[in-house]
Amino acid sequence: MTQVFFHFAVCFPTKSSLKDDDSGDHDQDQGSPKDSEKEKTEDEDKEQNSSKKKVEQFWRFYSHMIRPGDLTGHSDFHLFKEGIKPMWEDDANKMGGKWIIRLRKGLASRCWENLILAMLGEQFMVGEEICGAVVSVRFQEDIISIWNKTASDQATTARIRDTLRRVLNLPPNTIMEYKTHTDSIKYVFKEILTL
Repeated sequence: MTQVFFHFAVCFPTKSSLKDDDSGDHDQDQGSPKDSEKEKTEDEDKEQNSSKKKVEQFWRFYSHMIRPGDLTGHSDFHLFKEGIKPMWEDDANKMGGKWIIRLRKGLASRCWENLILAMLGEQFMVGEEICGAVVSVRFQEDIISIWNKTASDQATTARIRDTLRRVLNLPPNTIMEYKTHTDSIKYVFKEILTL
């Protein structure tokens, strides 16, 4: 079995990059409003340039990789936020779950790329809730899943589902299953006990 792990910070914004300055120095003279606006614009430009470079770096790497549909046998590709391991037990994942979509052969490469682009483009609009994604190549079907942090947040899991359906251009009758990581762990232990 082949497993590939990617850890790129570029895929998702962090809370700290979304917050305004909260240093408490608001009473001090900060120059004219134009200076403040200019500094803010320069900081935003630097952040955008940094993110753009990271996206370009990721895409240079990704463009040389074999696509999931070209793999034979049993293989998994994982793309997770930097610092999050693709394991149920990881602190970021343990209270979460994943949306699972089973695909007929021949669709995995297009769906995987669309999913990655949606993650890079922050199309899910659920803040830091997305942990990562997995494509699993199997003999008779392929499976794509996207992992999130909070399984109990039904509004967020519904938004992820709807965005997945849209970005993967799935027909309305496509079966999508949401499974909590807690349930996945119980299932594995149950299977082990029946051996």
